Amino acid sequence: MAGDETAVEAAPAGTAPGRAGKTGRDASRIEGWSIAWMLLAMVIWGCFAFLLFSDYGPEMSSYQGSRSLCRGPFAEPWPQERVCRSDELRQWPSLMGILALATVATVTAAATTVYAKVLARLAHNEESRVNPQG
Repeated sequence: MAGDETAVEAAPAGTAPGRAGKTGRDASRIEGWSIAWMLLAMVIWGCFAFLLFSDYGPEMSSYQGSRSLCRGPFAEPWPQERVCRSDELRQWPSLMGILALATVATVTAAATTVYAKVLARLAHNEESRVNPQG
């Protein structure tokens, strides 16, 4: 009992003992959000890479085997075949929109990760001020 009262009295003015716990809980909550944003960013980047690099369209047979008629936009930026131009997700405006979404998700993931780390460090500093070791 007396030890708890001295810990409260030893805390600097404006710092409550429960504040370090709240900051720690906020840090773990924000860290969860940063993980969710990272996963979302990875999914969007994977979708972007798939649409940019993979071949698509009807299969063509030749003496070398079969392959798709349309090459990915990275290999063939402006396809000559009409059927290749009909897939709107493989056209550059759509790809640039997906790239913008991936960039926003990545920046948000980085910002929330940094914020979670700062909150965790603040919680640790407040905890060490509230409970002095000595």
